[in-house]
Amino acid sequence: MKTPFVATLAALLAFGQADPVFKSTTQLIVVDVFVRDRSGKDILGLNKQDFTLIEDGKPQQIQVFEVQRLEDIPAPAPVAAPPKPPEAPKEVRPQTITARAAGQIQYRDKRLLVLFFDLSSMQPPEQLRAEKAAVKFINENMTSADMVAVMSFASKLKVDLDFTDNREDLLRVVQSYRMGEGSAFATEAPTGDEETSEDTGAAFEADESEFNIFNTDRKLGALESAAKMLAALPEKKALVYFSSGVGKTGVENESQLRSTLNAAVRANLSFYPVDARGLVATVPGGDASQAASRGTGLFSGQSQRQQQSRMQNQQETLSTLASDTGGKVFLDSNDLSLGIVQAQTAIRSYYILGYYSSNPAQDGSFRRIQVRLNGDSRQAKLDYRSGYYAAKEFSKFNASDKEQQLEEALALGDPVTDLTIALEVNYFRLSRGRYFVPVAVKIPGAEVVLAKRGGSETAEVDFIGQIRDSRGRLAGTVRDAIRIKLDVQAAAQIEKRNFQYDTGFTLEPGKYTIKFLARENQNGKIGTFESKFVVPELAATGGDLPVSSIVLGSQREALTAAVGAAESSRKRLGASPLVDGGQKLIPSITRVFRKDQSLYLYGEVYDPGIDAEAKKPSLQTSVSFYRGRTKAFESPLVLVTESLPRRPGVLPLRFEIPLAAMTPGPYTCQINVIDEVGRKFAFPRSSLVVLAAK
Repeated sequence: MKTPFVATLAALLAFGQADPVFKSTTQLIVVDVFVRDRSGKDILGLNKQDFTLIEDGKPQQIQVFEVQRLEDIPAPAPVAAPPKPPEAPKEVRPQTITARAAGQIQYRDKRLLVLFFDLSSMQPPEQLRAEKAAVKFINENMTSADMVAVMSFASKLKVDLDFTDNREDLLRVVQSYRMGEGSAFATEAPTGDEETSEDTGAAFEADESEFNIFNTDRKLGALESAAKMLAALPEKKALVYFSSGVGKTGVENESQLRSTLNAAVRANLSFYPVDARGLVATVPGGDASQAASRGTGLFSGQSQRQQQSRMQNQQETLSTLASDTGGKVFLDSNDLSLGIVQAQTAIRSYYILGYYSSNPAQDGSFRRIQVRLNGDSRQAKLDYRSGYYAAKEFSKFNASDKEQQLEEALALGDPVTDLTIALEVNYFRLSRGRYFVPVAVKIPGAEVVLAKRGGSETAEVDFIGQIRDSRGRLAGTVRDAIRIKLDVQAAAQIEKRNFQYDTGFTLEPGKYTIKFLARENQNGKIGTFESKFVVPELAATGGDLPVSSIVLGSQREALTAAVGAAESSRKRLGASPLVDGGQKLIPSITRVFRKDQSLYLYGEVYDPGIDAEAKKPSLQTSVSFYRGRTKAFESPLVLVTESLPRRPGVLPLRFEIPLAAMTPGPYTCQINVIDEVGRKFAFPRSSLVVLAAK
C-alpha cells in the first residue's frame, strides 16, 4: 500500500556535491467511528467501501481500516494459587505503555480501559473506597474483551501496569497501594480568609492560594502526560479517573486544563472521572476532621456557602474533563465500581479509519472531519470526533503571519501553553489615585532556542501585554521585542537559568485583568498568561496602615546589566520604586531561594503619623519567618524616620536577610510595621521556600 508524502529535494549546486537529501513528513489522522442503528445496537459487517471520509469538503482516501468487534463474555474467575514461601523483595521497574508503529492495531477486538488513581487528591478513606471499587470490577464485571492498564499519581505519574487481561496481575497492583500515600496534597491550603479559615490556634493563617494553583496544575499535567502516552495507540481508549475533585483557583488553571483536554482529544481518549468521596452530606461549619471557623462565618452562613462552593468547583472540573472529551462523570454514589462499568459499556464495537490528509499545508487551521455511510444511511447514527488542528511551520511565517499569530493568540479565549511563562503583579502609590504597577514575567531558559551569530548566541522574544478594567476597557498596553545575547559560557548554562522581563503600568485603583503573551522567535513557541488583580485605594483612612505590595527577590543588578532589554521597558522602569540608584530589585516570581543567597525585601508605607515635636514619622519594622506555628527567625527592629526623596509621606521598607542560617523548607514571611505616632500597624505576609545551597 502506497502512502502519499511531501518531499523536499536539496538541489545540487555544484558538481561533486553530496548526494541529495530527501525529507518526508506524514501525519496519520485516526478517526474512531461508532455506527449504531436507531435502537442503539451496533451495526457490523461494513467495509472500507461503505464509508466516505471528508476533510474540509474534500474526500480523503481511507488507507487504514479496522473493525473492533467487542464481545462482552464474562472472563473466567481468577484461580486462587497455593501460597508461596516468602521471597526477597524484587526491584520494581517502572513500566510504560507499549505501542507499535502508527496505525497498527495492537489490541484487536479489545476494549482499552485505564484505571487512574490520583492519590494526591484523595484522603486514606477515599483511597480505600477507590481500591475496593477497582477490585469489585475486576472480580465481577471484567469481560474477555477488556484490556486494563493501571496508572497512579502521588508525587509523579507512574504506569503501574501496562494493558493486560490478567486478573491476578491487576488485583496484585491495585491492592499494592499504601493507604495515605500522596494524601498530604489532598486538602486545599488555606486561602487567608479570616472569616472562614480554620482556627488552628496559630497567630494567623497564611494565604497559600499559589500552592493550590500549583497542585491543581500538577494533577491536570499528570492527566495530560497520560493522554500523550496513550496517543500512540489508534484504538479508542477510556480513562477512569479516581479523584476527590480538582479545584481551580480562578482562571490561573485554565491554561493547563485546556492543554489536558486538547491532548486527550488528539489521543482518542475519553475521561470518566469518578468522585471517590461518594454521596456526601456536608455538615455546616465542617465535621470533626477540621477545626472550627476562626471568624463569624459559621454564624452568618458564609462558611457553609464557601464549603458548598468549594465542592461544586471541584466537581465542575471533573465534569469539564468528561464532557469535553466525550466521557461521563460519576458523582454522588457510594458504589464507585458503577463508574468503571459506565466507561466499559460506553465503548462497544467500532471502526478505525485512518488517512493521510490531501492538504499538506501546515497552516495551523482547524480541519473539519465528516464521515458518511454510502447508500441509505438514514437508519444509522455515526459518532466520531469532529476534526483536528493542523500544524504549521513557524519558519515559513512572514511578517504578516507572525503579527496575525500574535493577535489571534492574544484574542483567543483559550490559553496557549507551548511556552511556559509565570507572572507577578505588584502595586505602589505614586500620588492620590495614581499607582505604579510593575509586572515581572519569567520564562525557563530551557525553552528558549539560541541561534549562533558570530562568537555569541542570540535569541529574540516578543512580549505583548494588555490590562483591562472591570468593564473590559483597555487600561494599558505594552509591546516589546527583546534581543538576548549570551557568550559561549553563559549559553552553555541556559537550561539552568531563567529569563525575566520587567515592565510597568500607571493605573487608578480598581479591579483589572492582565493578559500577557510571549513568543520565542526561533521556533515560534507561544505562551499566554491571564489573571485578575486588584489595585487597592491606599488612603490614610480607618485603622489600617497603608502599605504597598511587598516584593521579594534574591538579586539586585544595574539597569544596564540586562542581557536583553527594550528601550520602552527601560523608560517605564525608570519611574519604578524597585529601582534605586541605578540598581533594580529583581522580583522572585516563584518565591524559591537558596541558603547561599540573601533575601531582599522592599515595600512602602504611606501617610504615617508625624511626631509634633520631631516633625518626623517614626516606624518600627522587622521581618519574621514562621514554619507552621513556630517562629523560626526574626530580624532586629529597624527604626524608619526619613521619607523617600521627592516623595514626601512615603517611607521605604528595605531589608537584606542572609539565608545561610535558615533550614531548608517552606516558610511564611511576615513584615511587622508599627506606626507609633499614628497608632496604626500592618503585618503583610508572603509564602516562600528555602532550598539547600548548590
